[in-house]
Amino acid sequence: MLIDQKIPQALPGVRPAGASRPASLAGQPNRVVAFAQALGQVRQAQVSNSNTAALRTVSNGDTLIGMVRQQAASQGVTLSPAQEFRIAQRVAYDNAIADPNCIFPGQQIKLNLQQAELQTAQRLAPVPLAGSAVPPVAAVPAIAATASTSSANPVLDQTLTRAVAKGFIPAQEKEAVYDKILQLASTHRFNPDDFARMTLMESDGMNPRASNQRCHGIIQFCDGAARGAASAGYAANPRAILDLSVHKQLSLVDKYFEEVGLKNQGSNGLEDLYLSVLRPASRSEGPAGTALNIPGLQSNYLHVGRDTSAPITRQSIRQGLLQNAADRLGQLFTPTASRLQALRSVEVGGGAN
Repeated sequence: MLIDQKIPQALPGVRPAGASRPASLAGQPNRVVAFAQALGQVRQAQVSNSNTAALRTVSNGDTLIGMVRQQAASQGVTLSPAQEFRIAQRVAYDNAIADPNCIFPGQQIKLNLQQAELQTAQRLAPVPLAGSAVPPVAAVPAIAATASTSSANPVLDQTLTRAVAKGFIPAQEKEAVYDKILQLASTHRFNPDDFARMTLMESDGMNPRASNQRCHGIIQFCDGAARGAASAGYAANPRAILDLSVHKQLSLVDKYFEEVGLKNQGSNGLEDLYLSVLRPASRSEGPAGTALNIPGLQSNYLHVGRDTSAPITRQSIRQGLLQNAADRLGQLFTPTASRLQALRSVEVGGGAN
C-alpha cells in the first residue's frame, strides 16, 4: 500500500479526522499529506526505472564483471577490480549462475545494482557475499564465513589456507604457491579458482603425498607410458613425485599441461581443465549432456546424480567439482568428529593420464 493512501496517526503533525488543526496550519493544505503524495510518486518512478534497468540481455563479448563495471559507471561510481569481482559474484549468486565466467549471448540477467550498494563498495569494502555461487540443481554450502572478502580468487585462497592448516604446504611457501598457480593460470588460460576445485577432487586440496598406488601428487600423475608421470618426466620412478613439495609439483603440472596442449584449447572452463587431467581425449567428445568415455572407477561426485551406475558428462563434472569443493571447504568450519575423520581421508579421482 502506497504511503499516500493512508497516513499513520503516529506521524508528527497528523491528527485524527475531525480534530481541529493547529492555528499555524489553519487554511493551509496538509503539508504532510502533500509530502507523502510526492514521495509516493518518486518511489513509483524509482520502481519503474529499476524494473526496466534491472534485466540485461547478454551480448557477444559480455562478461559479468564488464556488465557490473558498465552499470556502476552509468551511476557515476568507479569500482576497483576486487570490488567489481565481488559484486559480479553476488550477481551470479542472485541469478543461480554456477560459474560467473560462463554466461552466454541471449541470457537474461538481473543486474539491479542499487546506488547505495555501489557507493558503499566504493567507499568501504567489497560487497560481502551471501554465499558462494551455486549450480541451479542443488544448493551448496557457503564456502567460508571467515574467508577473505578482498581475494580475487577466494576458492584458491581458502584451499591454500586449508592446505597450510592440514600440513600440505609450509606456511612460508603459501605465497609462492599462490603466485605459481596464477602464473600457470595465465599461461594455460584457466581460472585459478577452478584449479583449486580440481585439486580438491584429485588430492584433497593440494596434498603432495596423495596417492592411490598408481597415481600420485596434487593432480594425480599416473604411472604408465605416455601418461601423466611420463609427461612430467617421471616415467622411470613415478612415486618419486610424492617426495616433491607442492611448489615443485606445480612445475610438473606446467610440463603436463604443455604436453596435453591445454593452452591451445582457448579459454578453458572448469570441465576442460579437469578433463585435461582426467582424460584429455574426452575434451572433444560432445556437448554438456553427452556421456563421456571415462574408464575406471571414479568419484561419485563426477557421475550424473552422484550415481556411479550413471554416466559422466561435462555437466555432471562441473556440478560435481563445485559441490565437492563446497563440501570440503565447509568441513574446515564444522569440526565434528565425523568431519575431522573425513578430512584425514583422501578421495582421488582418475588422475593425469
